[in-house]
Amino acid sequence: MKASSRPGILAGQGGTPYSRTTFDTRTVFIPMAEMDTPLKLMALDGEDLTVVSAHAQDAVLKPATIVFDKAAKTLVVPMNRFAWEAKASRRLFFKRHQRRSSVLRLAGVQSVRSRGINRSDEDAVASLLSITFEPDGAESPEGTIRLTFSGGARLDARVDCIELQLTDLGAAWETSAKPRH
Repeated sequence: MKASSRPGILAGQGGTPYSRTTFDTRTVFIPMAEMDTPLKLMALDGEDLTVVSAHAQDAVLKPATIVFDKAAKTLVVPMNRFAWEAKASRRLFFKRHQRRSSVLRLAGVQSVRSRGINRSDEDAVASLLSITFEPDGAESPEGTIRLTFSGGARLDARVDCIELQLTDLGAAWETSAKPRH
């Protein structure tokens, strides 16, 4: 398949818009009609956080890319999340799923602690299992947002209150692997 001079359009496809994504030296074209709208979610309470956690479940990330800006009181976690909300498509005998480049941003972060995460290893990869909130008291907005990873690793962010965003940054790419639980 030959790419045309117009980005996002493939020659020989009658002008059908496609999203072009290069990942691990492989370019994958996903028809725009098969792509869902990129997510932009915000959590301000425990119920919202449950929704964000469900969408971020099974995201993979490199711990070395996590950034805590103490002056701005923000924690930024870039990730490649599995798009649970996207419908699987069939290609020959295999189901094709999607992953999306996303960022999780926490605001009002006072401090960050981790266990089982090696940020100095540039090649390390972690798989996110859940995002939870543990309040300081029954009615207290302050508490700890915990990111739990496979292998027992975790990242605890001490926060003033729940203020978290999950935003997709670009187009999806295909994957045949679906996380199993």
